[in-house]
Amino acid sequence: MAAQVACSYFFQSNPRFIDFKDRTAEKALWLDIRFNSPWVHARLAAMAQCQKQGQSSFSAPKMSGSVVRMEELWQDYFSDPSQWWDNRFVKKSPKYPDFKHKRTYEGLWIESWLNPHWVKSKISTMALGYIESGGGSKSWVQDSLCNGDDVSKFCQEGPLKEALHIVELMVQKNLRAPINAYVGLLKGCIRRKALAEGKQVHALIVQSGLDSDIFLRRTLVDMYAKCGSVLDARKVFNTMPEHNLYSWTAIISAYADHEQVEEAMNLFQQMQKAGIAPDKVAFVVVLKACARIAALEHGKQLHSDIIKSGFESEVVIGNALIDMYAKCGCLEQASQVFNNMCERDVVSWTAMITGYAKCGFIKDARNLFNNMNERDVVSWSAMIEGYAQNGLDKEALGLYEQMKKEGVKPNNVTCIVLLNACSKIAALEQGKQLHSQIIKSGFEMDVVVGSALVDMYAKCGCIEHARQVFNNMSERDVVSWTAMIEGYAQQGLGKEALTLLEQMQREGTKPNEVTYVSVLSACSHSGLVDEGCHLFNSMCKDYGVSPTMKHYACMVDLLGRAGRLADAEDFIKKMPIQADAVVWMTLLGAARNHGHVEIGRHAFDCVVKLESENAAAYVLLANIYAAAGRIDEVTKIRKESRLVGL
Repeated sequence: MAAQVACSYFFQSNPRFIDFKDRTAEKALWLDIRFNSPWVHARLAAMAQCQKQGQSSFSAPKMSGSVVRMEELWQDYFSDPSQWWDNRFVKKSPKYPDFKHKRTYEGLWIESWLNPHWVKSKISTMALGYIESGGGSKSWVQDSLCNGDDVSKFCQEGPLKEALHIVELMVQKNLRAPINAYVGLLKGCIRRKALAEGKQVHALIVQSGLDSDIFLRRTLVDMYAKCGSVLDARKVFNTMPEHNLYSWTAIISAYADHEQVEEAMNLFQQMQKAGIAPDKVAFVVVLKACARIAALEHGKQLHSDIIKSGFESEVVIGNALIDMYAKCGCLEQASQVFNNMCERDVVSWTAMITGYAKCGFIKDARNLFNNMNERDVVSWSAMIEGYAQNGLDKEALGLYEQMKKEGVKPNNVTCIVLLNACSKIAALEQGKQLHSQIIKSGFEMDVVVGSALVDMYAKCGCIEHARQVFNNMSERDVVSWTAMIEGYAQQGLGKEALTLLEQMQREGTKPNEVTYVSVLSACSHSGLVDEGCHLFNSMCKDYGVSPTMKHYACMVDLLGRAGRLADAEDFIKKMPIQADAVVWMTLLGAARNHGHVEIGRHAFDCVVKLESENAAAYVLLANIYAAAGRIDEVTKIRKESRLVGL
């Protein structure tokens, strides 16, 4: 069979190109794809060895022999499991075996289709309990995990829900799980933002009588904060009999992460009054909070405290100060801190580059970037993002090419920035190449990267590719759904957008105001007036989303495109807030399309009251008069535009 397959592996230069292709059936194979069976790479290595020894042919494995060998190996495993390494809870890839023999290094996979039928039932007899996992399937955990070290390791590295179930079973059986196991579970909740599971862990800690442990309490504060419940974090903090520097830092960080800088500063001052001196970690936490909301005065006060405390020479403190001043728009102070630093690292340089770029000083940012002795992926990403934020998307993509030539691999942040740049200039080919790089790097499971891919393909007009990426996402958030809906809106596929909105709601994701803007826009471009009106009313009454000016503009556009100009004008009059120039321009555009002079003139008057130098309004009104044959009015409106300097 191998002779009938054309090999492209050794000369293909593009990872998207196939490695092997059937000469007759035109079927394709790739080596590095997650759907391959575990034995593929081993067989290819053997094939290469045969070719090296001058053998001209290579036979595929005989299935009957493989099945017999698998049965022998499983019997060997069950006769003495101690001779096998158990990798199930620490392996990073499904290609790696679940069990590996300590002497022969042969591997076993629980889910292998070559396994004898009795394997799973045999393993289940060794189980502590069955554990439900995604898709309705079950997995099992051996009694050997009941020792403290194994439980802790599994809780730190294994699947969260399964690890939580193990500890629940242990509590039910009056088996004491170690503190490290609870810490591992709480950190797993933090990684996944899993508040509900975090509360379950908290309940188990109380049931186990470990709620007085100071380290666990601090971790609980951190978990609640990172999972979005500052109130619960404060409750745990308030019940602590005593507070040390770490517990104070945890609760301050909770408020800082949620941009409640005033309360974070208040707690910071309370900590100092309690006689606990802040360390550099505490200073960095509060400085980051100030940077996030550009709280310059608080930042300056902290800078003064840092000087008094003697931490000014610390690199991490200097970096945080640069970041704070730069994000507050004070580049002179940021530059002063940077120049006064006795020691700088790549973070210091990157912070200054980011500051210059965000303020629009691209040349200064690039000069600083070029002068760096060492550049990591973060500094490359900062410079690329600087270009993209200032509308220099081609320069951003060009810098990425240079980054690849220097052997620096992008991270997920780099990919997101580049995908957004591709979206803005419809750079489809570069977007596809980036997609290939994302798959190679393993970022396709990142929900933010996936959403950016959907957006890129949709804005490049490849709606089918966008939907394919969307369907393959293992996790979707409101941004993912909205990106796909917006893609349908741009293509005028209103019914598809409405169907997707219904699916989104069925699957438990709550639409936000941006989602409704996209769906209303889709209805407008597709002429679905009744559906759009119903959606607008439902959005307000049933889902509690307060309309913004964008929603009102969409409704005016919906009615205007359908020729219902009087209804659109009446809608504006009944708005609970004063319409802005965009809303009136939308009506003016509709009047231009449908040749309605009176409504057009009224809309024009409202626009120029709000924006007297809006040149587009004069052009639209002149076009309305011209279409109606009122040449005198055209001349008059053009004179008016010149009088106001347009």
